[in-house]
Amino acid sequence: MKTSPHSKKGLAGRWLDVEETRLVSDLRIMHSKVNELYNVMENLKQRHDEADIVKYADYEALGEDIRKVDETYLWFVKVKERRDGSKLGD
Repeated sequence: MKTSPHSKKGLAGRWLDVEETRLVSDLRIMHSKVNELYNVMENLKQRHDEADIVKYADYEALGEDIRKVDETYLWFVKVKERRDGSKLGD
């Protein structure tokens, strides 16, 4: 995991540097894409039977999608643990 040179810097009273601005931009894109994926998934669930989704999906592509979502979920769990842990230390 990368260590941030910004982790010790406070944000109050200063401008974000270029890397911090990129990070904020990337996070906004991530939030948008997570929301988009969630909406697509909810639409599939509402419109189609799960058995049909499995039946008509490309088996290999669906497996790869599941692997990626599992990996994404595990990353979010780590981030959540760090976020919740930092609340305790504040």
